[in-house]
Amino acid sequence: MKAIRRTRISDLLKSTAYGTEVNVRGWVRTRRSSKQVAFVALNDGSTISNVQIVIDVEKFDEDMLKLLTTGACLSVNGMLVESIGGGQSVEIQATEIEVLGECDNTYPLQKKGQTMEYMRTVAHLRPRTNTFGAVFRIRHNMAYAIHKFFHDKGFYYFHTPIITASDCEGAGQMFQVTTMNLYDLKKDEEGCIKYDSDFFGKQASLTVSGQLEGELAATALGAIYTFGPTFRAENSNTPRHLAEFWMIEPEVAFNDITDNMDLAEEFIKYCVQWALDHCMEDITFLNNMIDKGLIERLRSIVDTEFVRLAYTDGIKILEEAVAAGHKFEFPVYWGVDLASEHERYLVEHHFKRPVILTDYPKEIKAFYMKQNEDGKTVRAMDVLFPKIGEIIGGSEREADYGKLLARIEELGIPMKDMWWYLDTRRYGSCPHSGFGLGFERLLLFVTGMANIRDVIPFPRTPNNAEF
Repeated sequence: MKAIRRTRISDLLKSTAYGTEVNVRGWVRTRRSSKQVAFVALNDGSTISNVQIVIDVEKFDEDMLKLLTTGACLSVNGMLVESIGGGQSVEIQATEIEVLGECDNTYPLQKKGQTMEYMRTVAHLRPRTNTFGAVFRIRHNMAYAIHKFFHDKGFYYFHTPIITASDCEGAGQMFQVTTMNLYDLKKDEEGCIKYDSDFFGKQASLTVSGQLEGELAATALGAIYTFGPTFRAENSNTPRHLAEFWMIEPEVAFNDITDNMDLAEEFIKYCVQWALDHCMEDITFLNNMIDKGLIERLRSIVDTEFVRLAYTDGIKILEEAVAAGHKFEFPVYWGVDLASEHERYLVEHHFKRPVILTDYPKEIKAFYMKQNEDGKTVRAMDVLFPKIGEIIGGSEREADYGKLLARIEELGIPMKDMWWYLDTRRYGSCPHSGFGLGFERLLLFVTGMANIRDVIPFPRTPNNAEF
């Protein structure tokens, strides 16, 4: 086969260099044939669109043509010509074809219209489909946009540990990390496991958040962000929860809660606008095939000022809705941790735009949040989105050493895990704020997909750690 420099299909489809000899490589999506001519739709992952390969059947070996099946990998040399058919501007008249990888009739993606549940059982192959190719190209673009947003604003990308001995959220739902023999654990007289001989010499786990370490960095570098994997051993089989997911957590010295809300709104609008500017081909496909209102919803986010609402006022709105006959599955009262249905009611029915809910009761929020003067609420904020509910959670942090220490003691958090964190308040404390955005929650919104397991390549959920 003649050596010709490969052209990506995304570039080829924009070309007008008719009459040029080109090489493309990719996987067969479909093939249709007659006695004289065969048409192969080839895709290399660079775009959701295929390039059509036109094959004069008489010029090729019959046995080789039989190998041009759905899923087979090909290298094709041919002439780039203007397409006379609809749906594409160019096509390739094949002169040479090499089958790089054969694919037999057991290929799991041959049938059209497979369910999302089925696709999760073949997660190692699903990126080859139109839907998941689109999702994962958008995922790349969103990751790039996040880094660009913070870099352009002077933030520093800070790497926080994946293995940790502290529980940021205090929930205890952490995956333990150990080198000990689980079949022969040594225990003390009280029946507690002895970690002296373990790798770290103490109990260690996978992180649930990089926030606490991020605060240390912010009080030295000014403005930082983390972007890495986090883990929650939470037995939740819902369309919104994963055991392994990615988090973006900016932390900024000298920012108060208002600055924090401003940053969150600017950040998420930037990401959505980036998707509209750079992923429109894939978003259009998902709008047509998955969620008919996707493009309209994305544009509405960019053009809309978010509502800023105190938790107490939000509860009043929900109680009034109940009094007017609206049915919620979970009860509404002051002090309750709002369920997704409550959050979505405020966003989708009452205000019909995103809401930033603030000043939550301190009992339902983490120990590190700054307490308001009323003694009952903290300067927390949650950004609530249509179809998603909470997409961002954050707060102004408690900067006062005495108040933070009292809250840690009140909640019974072991001081052996907190001494280093308290040092940031002991030595040159400053006001600071930050938030966390679950990357997959953002992708759910931007792609219109219904289940969070379908926006991450290999979902980790209860009873599932395949691939």
